[in-house]
Amino acid sequence: MAGGWAKDGAVSEQIEASINDELARLKARKLPQGESRTHCAECEEPIPEARRAALPGVKLCIDCVNERDNRPETRGGINRRGSKDSQLK
Repeated sequence: MAGGWAKDGAVSEQIEASINDELARLKARKLPQGESRTHCAECEEPIPEARRAALPGVKLCIDCVNERDNRPETRGGINRRGSKDSQLK
């Protein structure tokens, strides 16, 4: 049941739209291509042969990838709530 001015199913539509936006963003990410490096591009540690074989075009060691993945990512989102405050800004 929707509340206020929202139609029935509006919340589900918003959730589905948010999920579809995130999936599209993930699919748009570029994967490494080309020849793999033997040493990490950031810390110069050797990259194991197994990693280079599994991920063609790899440039970073596992530690540097984990560190990069754990950094907070700032990106603009869409305010789907439609509150009056968000429309005034």
